[in-house]
Amino acid sequence: MPDDAPASEPEPEIESEAPRPLPVADLRWRCDPASLSFSSTAEVEPIPGIVGQDQAIDALRFGVEIHAKGQNVYVRGLQGTGRLTMVRRLLEEIRPQSPDAPDHLYVHDFERPDRPMLITVERGRGELLCEKLGELRRFVVGELGEAMGGEPLLSRKRELERESMRDIEALTDPLEAELRDKGLALLIGQAGGVARPVIMPLVEGQPVPPERFGALIREGKLTTEALEELGEASDAAREQVDATFRKVGERQRRLREQLRDLAREEARRLLTDACVELRELFPGTRVGAYLDALVHDVVQRRLPELDSIEEVAHLYEANLVSGHAEGEPSPVIVEHAPTMRSLLGTLDTTIKPDGSARADHTSVRGGALVRADGGVLVLEAGELLAHPGAWSALVRTLRSGRVELVMPELPLLVPIPSLKPEPIPVDLKVVLVGDSRLYYLLDQLDADFPHLFKVLADFDEVIPRDAEHVALYAGVFARIAREERLPPFSASAIAELAEHGARVAASRGKLTARLGRLADIGREAAFLASARARTSKGEALVEGEDVREAVRRTKRRGDGPARQFREMVADGRIRVATEGRAVGQINGLAVIQAGPLTYGFPTRITASVGTGMGGAVNIERESELSGAIHTKGFFILGGLLRKLLPTEHPLAFDASLAFEQSYGTIDGDSASAAEIVCLLSALTDEPIAQNIAMTGAVDQLGHVLPIGAVNEKIEGFFDTCRARGLDGEQGVVIPRSNVGDLMLRHDVVEACERGEFRVWPVGTIHEALALFFGRAAGTFDPETELYPRGTVLHRAIVAAFVLWRRAQAKPEDFEVIEGDEAPVGHEGIEPS
Repeated sequence: MPDDAPASEPEPEIESEAPRPLPVADLRWRCDPASLSFSSTAEVEPIPGIVGQDQAIDALRFGVEIHAKGQNVYVRGLQGTGRLTMVRRLLEEIRPQSPDAPDHLYVHDFERPDRPMLITVERGRGELLCEKLGELRRFVVGELGEAMGGEPLLSRKRELERESMRDIEALTDPLEAELRDKGLALLIGQAGGVARPVIMPLVEGQPVPPERFGALIREGKLTTEALEELGEASDAAREQVDATFRKVGERQRRLREQLRDLAREEARRLLTDACVELRELFPGTRVGAYLDALVHDVVQRRLPELDSIEEVAHLYEANLVSGHAEGEPSPVIVEHAPTMRSLLGTLDTTIKPDGSARADHTSVRGGALVRADGGVLVLEAGELLAHPGAWSALVRTLRSGRVELVMPELPLLVPIPSLKPEPIPVDLKVVLVGDSRLYYLLDQLDADFPHLFKVLADFDEVIPRDAEHVALYAGVFARIAREERLPPFSASAIAELAEHGARVAASRGKLTARLGRLADIGREAAFLASARARTSKGEALVEGEDVREAVRRTKRRGDGPARQFREMVADGRIRVATEGRAVGQINGLAVIQAGPLTYGFPTRITASVGTGMGGAVNIERESELSGAIHTKGFFILGGLLRKLLPTEHPLAFDASLAFEQSYGTIDGDSASAAEIVCLLSALTDEPIAQNIAMTGAVDQLGHVLPIGAVNEKIEGFFDTCRARGLDGEQGVVIPRSNVGDLMLRHDVVEACERGEFRVWPVGTIHEALALFFGRAAGTFDPETELYPRGTVLHRAIVAAFVLWRRAQAKPEDFEVIEGDEAPVGHEGIEPS
């Protein structure tokens, strides 16, 4: 080391002895059925809802009960297809106290037909208003016409007609007498529905039309001179006759107006009487204004068409878009398909024979936001974002507190009616259910999200593994058994389900909170128990072995990828060594995901080292098959090599690492510990054990770090070894910090119990080196700056020195240096 290097405390010695295999008791946590206080779930009180999530439930309760703007809830962490139903059940248990939402109805706006009018009444009163408006409509359509034909009104009409006739006779009688004296007759004709006076000559006391004049002259009853005189008299009287009949027409028009006013007055009286009860039942609302408009429409527009008023009867109907029963609790609405229209509502249009679409206020249908008014609407965030416009519609509604309905989608050639109902005011809470990824995505990309969803209910995926929560498992399965009419679960079955819950949790001292997966295992176990009971004609009871078999069956159904891998290993298409020793080759462990199941399998990692200055090369990265995490782990290897091999010269050699027969993307750093072992084997040219596989990440100081899916990785190598034959020497090296996560399959545990397979925990790379190389890794002495001779790292540092010297020497000056004969320190070594 340089003289001017800063002094530092010597690092504690790193243990380099080979580790001992784990005792069988550490390979799987066991739940003793005898420790449970029941023999079957028939004795257990059922537990509804979700267990072990008190903090999340408190957050959910706070969010839905507080009456403040923006306190909507995002539920994060719940998994499974039934999570919306799960949240609904939770909310029904919470029974949030919310202000009573009113009822909303749409009626026709007679002044603005394209803007249906919204009427809001007290909660539970909408049905009554619809009923009463229905009675009023039936009166208008069926009874008003009959009432208008009653004797009192007819009597008044006849009196007006007689009065009018007297006035007309008073005008026409003197004129008729005067004309008669002049030999003329006054007749009344009709032209276009209007009375027209006609003057005709009198011959023998009878009026004669012009077409008879010729015949009468030929008969000698009328002379030409007399006819001319009569014509002159008729022309002279024309102005007087026209003036008189103008007065007659005015009197007739006045009669029509009197009759119309009489009918309107009577209709208004009848309708006003019919509306009295409605006005008394619904004071202080828009009902009064609507009734005024309805009466005006009937009186002013519909009276002449009362016989055909049935054609427009729908205009007097009411449409209850949001109604509630008396005493009904606040709604909890779950919308599984949250499209923009299912949220806001739309119009039910009818295609008429002419191809046009008919829609009016009765066509309006409220969406989920309207149905949830005064309560809670539960939506799945992923589904919501998948439907165009749905998220924007939700945000717009929560900001404004009003729901604006959406026009329906119709074929392009169908004329869409122009209808825009008045917005419906709503007061509700929205609960979004989603994962962490969507939560952070919305928080980053939508400025409204943090202001509208201020409450986060975080559901843990795991719960403590203790007697209390195992008892909660029993309560949940007691509920499932009773609700679904399954046979009861024995104590051994609950213990086995708890053990499987610990495996799914894959976390030290935890059980899974995702009981949906466990429930499916329980249902299959119940199916097996029922089938066994039918065969034996005994009483069905789910036992622990039924649960084990259900787990095995579930794995087998999705075992295709793992089975294909084992077949390719067996027939040699994939090369994996499970015995002997080899240089620069090690069994790493990887996993594949098959739906909800995870499978582990061994993967051959190889390394080669030679003279050069290129450093270590990650072949997966160079071929663009390496993910970011794997690449980072590989770079860490460089730092660890410099830590393990503290030479005063550069590490000058070319090295390459590869995952053999891997043609997909490699990601994750769980193979980095195996890679460093493999690389040191290639560097020292020493063989390492092939009957051992390794998984674990590593840091630059040589500590082996925990990884995921440790159980599946061990089982994947176990299955490969078992297919070839277990020899008692095979096993897997894992990080010591993963020991608490172990929940190995029963068959793996049993094989370990028989001494056929082993699992070694390591905390440092030195322990792994000792196991794979069969010799101590070596502890670096900072005082002598040496590793003990014969140790793995002593040989590695000598090999690195030799490669550096070879890289520096010219070909003609090169001299082979024997590894153990070369000094470890660099002083005094010169090229020959």
